[in-house]
Amino acid sequence: MSNHVEDFLTASEEQEVIEAIRLAELNTSGEIRVHIEKTSKGDATNRALEVFYMLKMDNTKLQNAVLIYVAVDEKTFVIYGDKGINDVVSKNFWDSTKDVMQAHFKAGNFKQGLVDGILKSGEQLKKFFPYMDSDTNELSNEISKG
Repeated sequence: MSNHVEDFLTASEEQEVIEAIRLAELNTSGEIRVHIEKTSKGDATNRALEVFYMLKMDNTKLQNAVLIYVAVDEKTFVIYGDKGINDVVSKNFWDSTKDVMQAHFKAGNFKQGLVDGILKSGEQLKKFFPYMDSDTNELSNEISKG
């Protein structure tokens, strides 16, 4: 696996991931973002939290944003949900999503891992945060990079 963030996803794969975010968000008032960087420089969960705040993902009205954070060098990823989500979901809420992503990542299918993870996150979020007509897309769907 290459160590460059740009090589993690091709431009067209990146567009597919952005499209998956758009589709996932059609079903939920929740917001999903993907952040990819070379290294977490330590604990990936702590770094995911930093990125979450850096991207102002803690500003959604219902506190229902989800960050899918990927550290390419460590081959690790974190699914981080805001307080509104974590207050209502079971402890193992993200496990099935993580498992799907992990299986794809292990096989080197990074784009598919992200797409499936995003769509599954959207399905999960839909249960607790169904889409409402008054919804606005509060956060960008673009992939952010470290």
